[in-house]
Amino acid sequence: MSESETEPCTDTEPDSATETDTHSLQADDTSSSEIDLSTADRLPGPRGLPLIGSTLSIARDPFSFVESAREYGDIASYRAYGTEFALVFDPHIVETVLVSRSDEFRKGEFETAFGKLVAPEGIAFTEDSQWRRQRKLLQSSFTPDHVRAAADEIVAEANAFVDDWDDGERVALRDTMSTYTLRILTRTLFDLPLEDDRATIVRRAANAVNTYASPKRLALGSILPSWLPDRVEREYEDAMADLETLTTELVETRRSADSTGEDLLSILARAVYPDGSRLSPETVRDQLVTFLFAGHETTATTLAIACWLLADNPQVHAELERELAAVCGDRKPNAGDLASLDYTEAVLREAMRLYPPVTGIYREPLTDTALAGFRISSGTTLHLSVYGIHRDDRWWEDPEAFCPERWLVDADRPECAYFPFGGGPRHCLGMRFAMVELQLALASILRRVEFECVTPTLEPSLGVTLDPGSVETRFRKR
Repeated sequence: MSESETEPCTDTEPDSATETDTHSLQADDTSSSEIDLSTADRLPGPRGLPLIGSTLSIARDPFSFVESAREYGDIASYRAYGTEFALVFDPHIVETVLVSRSDEFRKGEFETAFGKLVAPEGIAFTEDSQWRRQRKLLQSSFTPDHVRAAADEIVAEANAFVDDWDDGERVALRDTMSTYTLRILTRTLFDLPLEDDRATIVRRAANAVNTYASPKRLALGSILPSWLPDRVEREYEDAMADLETLTTELVETRRSADSTGEDLLSILARAVYPDGSRLSPETVRDQLVTFLFAGHETTATTLAIACWLLADNPQVHAELERELAAVCGDRKPNAGDLASLDYTEAVLREAMRLYPPVTGIYREPLTDTALAGFRISSGTTLHLSVYGIHRDDRWWEDPEAFCPERWLVDADRPECAYFPFGGGPRHCLGMRFAMVELQLALASILRRVEFECVTPTLEPSLGVTLDPGSVETRFRKR
């Protein structure tokens, strides 16, 4: 996709749901230059505490905060982390912001400030011409052919993982799947042997990013004085320094005349912009950190939750087993099976609907504007609630239920009622890779083991991404 194109919120058609609520807010079709702001209303919303607003409420229980804010309507204002937010629950408004009027919004200070902490030159946090150059350079690494080339590695690692499990073993799925996805990323991004000491540096950096940039830590940081000792920050800085040293060394190696690797690091190291310039080692590092951040815990979370949901839903588990037997038989799944693994894909999409790894997407208007009749100032950060919209009974029948079958029938639903990968020009660049990895990993694991539920209920918290907790199950090998 070129940087000037727009895409829907997902690459799928809408699916089963209830009829759209005729009283829901509709997004404005006009551009900001055509909006009369004098007639726009002020946003309602929770006021929170003096000075800190709703910061502590969000840090304490972000999901309860989202549900309470919904009472104010489809757009609700709140203040937290020193920032004014507008929390959005209407998929029509999401489509306006991400797709039809996307050129009127940017990432904004809240998200770019976070980016400066972890990867200031990474594609997820850059803007304007810098982002367009990066997008054009990187998108060639995520073509269907490149993504499918990783299929054998994904399946091999999944089978190696299963080989290490003992029959009847009780396993914490989140940690297990986190280790698995990080092994895949270490191979596909860096092409490093897993037993190599350098791979340990990569894994340490990925874990440090998630700890350092967690919302609870950021909430405390916005309140406590900056001179207090911060062990987490020191560990993060040490891990990033080691990763930068490693990246510089690897870039020099991959730029040698005989380097032909197809891993992302090799592609970035050899890349040349039209003006003849190359990416600095620091910029290469930031791109790799971005993909570690975006593709590690998110994929692990979805796999962990999908396996736990299957353990708690034997009928769904049995239907998935029937599909795998029909498509794969006694052999391992491969890239050629993806188009036939419809129910496998439905299970994963339903897991991401109920528990989206990225629970919110943030944008800021370039100028004062209006959405659905409300005035939005240029200093306000729009918080597009993925979690809230995915569980709204206006768009989803029985929204709290785990029902993969809803993805196998057509339904009349707003385009952005489901957007775990974002949407528009800045949709997740690794979306195809993530779906291939998820489908092949789940298919590989389910062919070899079945799950018994140990953790009775899921009580997620919010780190950098949604954290499902330990999510324990017991494996039974076939």
